[in-house]
Amino acid sequence: MKQILVASNMFPSAQHPTYGIFVKNQVELLRKNGVDVAVIANSNPNKGKLNLLRKYGSWFLKYIQHTAVNRKGISAVHAHYIFPTGILALLSKKIWNIPYAVTAHGGDLDQMPNKSPLIRKLTALILKNADEVIVVGEGLKENVQALQEVPENRLHVISMGVDTDTFKPLAKEGLAVTISATENPAVLYVGNIIRAKGLLELVEAFKLVQDQFPTASLNLIGSRKDANFTEQLKNKISDLQLESVHFIDPQPQEQINQWMNASDILVLPSHIEGFGLVALEGMAAGIPVVGSEVGGLKYLLAEKRGVLFEKGNHDMLADSIKAVLVNKEELIDEEKIRNTVEEHSFNTIVAKLLRIYKGMGSSND
Repeated sequence: MKQILVASNMFPSAQHPTYGIFVKNQVELLRKNGVDVAVIANSNPNKGKLNLLRKYGSWFLKYIQHTAVNRKGISAVHAHYIFPTGILALLSKKIWNIPYAVTAHGGDLDQMPNKSPLIRKLTALILKNADEVIVVGEGLKENVQALQEVPENRLHVISMGVDTDTFKPLAKEGLAVTISATENPAVLYVGNIIRAKGLLELVEAFKLVQDQFPTASLNLIGSRKDANFTEQLKNKISDLQLESVHFIDPQPQEQINQWMNASDILVLPSHIEGFGLVALEGMAAGIPVVGSEVGGLKYLLAEKRGVLFEKGNHDMLADSIKAVLVNKEELIDEEKIRNTVEEHSFNTIVAKLLRIYKGMGSSND
């Protein structure tokens, strides 16, 4: 196998260490397994029309330049996100006949195609021409087939995987992160502070949780990129007279694992969720997970691997949190969780990816 060229419109940098961290993790995993990987990615999350033109123009030129110079040494391209990254993979296939796989992460299937007829058409074209299509969650297969029929032998469900060396149970007494005894039980959320993550419903639910657990705390770890929504959320918290809700900046993954181990429950109240990687990381860390019944979460947390609630229903969310805090043993099946974590471990994921790359590379070597 020659070089695998990974392209992504999200990738972390020193300034934005969690931006597309899952893509970086997969790249490092491939390299550890002996794969020669080159990365052409956008590491700038900033918005604004001028910035979008500048960053995507620069990214596009770097991709074309690298591919033109190294095309004979590239086995295949792996594009993360159908649109816009898949456009680059499609171009290099049309110009230099380099095969490509594309991984759909969620928003590129259930949101992006609805932005315009042109994006929808391009999304279908990228899927049609892909040698392999990967979706990170079972529910996304239906979204793919609704846009463009893809043969079953070219459509794969492969999550981004969980690093079980990083996310794992830890002894409580050895934790670097400690939560005050006056703020227990501790409810945890990890993810961007945006409306689509269901955080308005979460704080409403937390108010009801505090009726039964008056010393409970809620810790929100994530990037506050949407200033207007963050202000709205803080106003809601103030209106509800919630004092033990804390905003915490994005943390390294080892620190996130510490927070998971120090907390009593992880909540993912998303309105949309392609897979729900943070839920899987919580499962690997040994914390019970409550999630909305959407996207990949409704598969990942089914059969007592977590507790599901109806999206947007803060009363049901509150009841689910309280039920887990009171009766976790009856609601959570630890053996099924261990099996699911193993199914999505890095070792399992990399084996699947290598088979896909080998199949594409053999046609291009």
